[in-house]
Amino acid sequence: MAEQTNVELPQDRYNPAEIEPKWQAAWDADATLYAADTHETGKPKFYCLEMLPYPSGQLHMGHVRNYAIGDALARFMWMRGYNVLHPMGWDAFGLPAENAALKNNTPPREWTLSNIAAMRKQMRRMGLSYDWSREVTTCLPDYYKWNQWLFLKMFEKGLAYRKKSKVNWCTQCATVLANEQVIDGCCWRHEDTPVEQRDLTQWFLRITKYADELLTGLDKLDGWPDKVRTMQRNWIGRSEGTLVDFVVQGGASRTEGSAGKGEKITVFTTRVDTIFGATSVQLAPEHAITKLFAAEDATLAANVEEMIAQQAKAREAGDIGAIEKHGVPTGRFAINPFNGEFVPIWVANYILADYGTGAIMSVPAHDERDFEFATKYGLPVKRVIAPASLASQDDPDAEALPLPYLAEEGAVLIESGEWTGEACLDAQPKLAALAQAGGFGSATVTYRLKDWGVSRQRYWGTPIPMVYCDCSPEEPLPLALEDLPVLLPPQVDITQQGGSPLGRVPEFVNVACPKCGQPAKRETDTMDTFVDSSWYFYRYTDAQNDQAPFDSAKANYWFPIDQYIGGVEHAILHLIYSRFWTKVMRDLGLIDNDEPAARLFTQGMVIKDGAKMSKSKGNVVSPDLMIERYGADATRMYALFAAPPDRDLEWQEEGVAGISRFLSRVYRLTTKYADISRAETSGSAAEAKLLRKLHQTIAKITQDFSGRWHFNTCIAAVMELVNEIAASEAAMDAGEISGAAVREVFRNLILMLAPFAPFFAAEMWERIGGEGVVFRTEWPVANEELARESEMEIPVQVNGKLVSVVKLAVGSDKAAVEAAAQADEKVAARIAGKTLVKLIVVPGKLVNLVVK
Repeated sequence: MAEQTNVELPQDRYNPAEIEPKWQAAWDADATLYAADTHETGKPKFYCLEMLPYPSGQLHMGHVRNYAIGDALARFMWMRGYNVLHPMGWDAFGLPAENAALKNNTPPREWTLSNIAAMRKQMRRMGLSYDWSREVTTCLPDYYKWNQWLFLKMFEKGLAYRKKSKVNWCTQCATVLANEQVIDGCCWRHEDTPVEQRDLTQWFLRITKYADELLTGLDKLDGWPDKVRTMQRNWIGRSEGTLVDFVVQGGASRTEGSAGKGEKITVFTTRVDTIFGATSVQLAPEHAITKLFAAEDATLAANVEEMIAQQAKAREAGDIGAIEKHGVPTGRFAINPFNGEFVPIWVANYILADYGTGAIMSVPAHDERDFEFATKYGLPVKRVIAPASLASQDDPDAEALPLPYLAEEGAVLIESGEWTGEACLDAQPKLAALAQAGGFGSATVTYRLKDWGVSRQRYWGTPIPMVYCDCSPEEPLPLALEDLPVLLPPQVDITQQGGSPLGRVPEFVNVACPKCGQPAKRETDTMDTFVDSSWYFYRYTDAQNDQAPFDSAKANYWFPIDQYIGGVEHAILHLIYSRFWTKVMRDLGLIDNDEPAARLFTQGMVIKDGAKMSKSKGNVVSPDLMIERYGADATRMYALFAAPPDRDLEWQEEGVAGISRFLSRVYRLTTKYADISRAETSGSAAEAKLLRKLHQTIAKITQDFSGRWHFNTCIAAVMELVNEIAASEAAMDAGEISGAAVREVFRNLILMLAPFAPFFAAEMWERIGGEGVVFRTEWPVANEELARESEMEIPVQVNGKLVSVVKLAVGSDKAAVEAAAQADEKVAARIAGKTLVKLIVVPGKLVNLVVK
């Protein structure tokens, strides 16, 4: 690519470097441009929100595209008469600040706040219409105090609790990760770092209490992309089934081996109807009963350790489901409570201790995975399901069924005692009820979703407001609400590994017990940064409140968010957490809504050099450079024009230059005709044509904004209108188009450009004498009569080849179309001396003359 140079514009042409700062200063000084927290405005409300950024230091064009989409929508809705809330803030806690601090020898707080200042400056220079009086910065005490307040409220309700469990540990982050932060077995921030499993005592939020509501609530979110809702359904992973207890017996003689005897192995199955075909029970290597068996059997213990290592290796590879399946017999047996049969107990490497109950019943005749395992180790295979047409297992047709046989619709039980002949679906609730009545099981629902582990062994996060004291050895003690916030110490050594850095700060750790007043210790873990982003949009409604997280009346006025905009990569992490947090705050009486956002839009990525634009890829394009060369309006307008907002955009700087030339063209035309004072009415064909194009453009952009959000086609339509204006210059100069029509065209042209190029529109609005603020002026309304085409163009073919195009009045009948086609000079010349065999008319589409 040729070396780029700054674009020098003549003084009589649009100069964004001069005009854009002028208008930004004017907007900053005008507080009336922002939302009012009241119904008294008489306007309907519209809450427009883009996901808040992490303050990494600089925006790139990927950010600009996201924010330009939201900004165009916010400005459009203002012009449509809505009271629009459009705020911005900073997701300012988190590990990257610590890593940057280590790299740059700068305290995380200083590094973060300096980045925020730089990014805020960039956003202002882009002309983004944010209400900065509502700015939220999550690393400041006036925000994280309410993280702590909400945590304590959850603790009161039993939603925040502490337990020892197996957790995901990233060695590079040196902290715990939530299940949602483990991607293909690796850390979500470090794609090449396998996640380890460690046993730690951690704080959890009981998101599973809301699992069913989180799932059913997705059905109401018809304004969300289907892809996002499917991802959340799969993550929640609801399964209906039955818990069944298999009682452990002895060893090979049914009485040998004392370990575990009499213990219950609880399995979860979605197919309790197949339980008469269970030929083994399989345990996870880390199951509690496995440990009991291994304590008596050194060989088994060695095999179990090897399986644990295999699972760890499979996690590192990213897919535990693809593990090569291995198992070892324990030499013990368990009793199937439905038929009293003894089934062998095995330990298998593909069973996970933290999934389900950590144990399964194996039915190899009717499950592919179980069949693979049974075939490998020679375990029995017993058919207990067959098509309804087959009465028994002895039927030769039943024996001919392929194995494993998966139940089809209408399948029935065979070889299942008194249940033989029962339809599978009918038998399931009856067998579950039998287990319940017999005390050896129950119907249940399980979820893939696990409680949210929020403890992080890092410094740069919200301190957890809990205290440990000998006066309460069983449970940590909450701080009093009036003692909040627990402030994060400003200077902490974060270079040492092992444990939370806060644990090495005596003045932070040592505190008086809130219960007995004696010396006690603070919790030294901090909260997961996703806590900050789970409720920030509520704080926007009342960002300066120092008495509560927000005023409920204000939040209830604005919520739910009318349009939320952000990347699909947040479908699980952020969006499911924010839905959970909303339901908790509803149950605390803080809000009335059930869901945070009525509509969600996931924009496409900006691609450069074949990869997503990001700092980690080293392929970012700075908007500052683009603004310096072409101006902010051209930069953001290109981001909206180059592709539909839901599609990926391939970055091309030449496209920004093209938009800059287009704006310069509009500037020239508007400036030339800004002082048109003629008042005569023309009624000429040229005027009708220009006004028709204007009102067609208004109709198209209004429709695209309100429905498809295809901003690229909106801008293309404006470009077509400008082409029509340029083609009408001679007519305007000659007085063939009235001054009133010229003013109408340019006034509405500027209004339609306002959502996409606000600086430019403000300047042009002033030039033509427009009253008030351009993007608080009512959006134009298309005149359907003026927009209606008076003529139609119909292609004329001869023997299927295009020869000419004829123009006729809209609504012309078939005879008129045929006559016009044959009278056309080009057509007449082509068919001269030939015989017309057939004349085909497709109404409003084409005419084809078949000749020979």
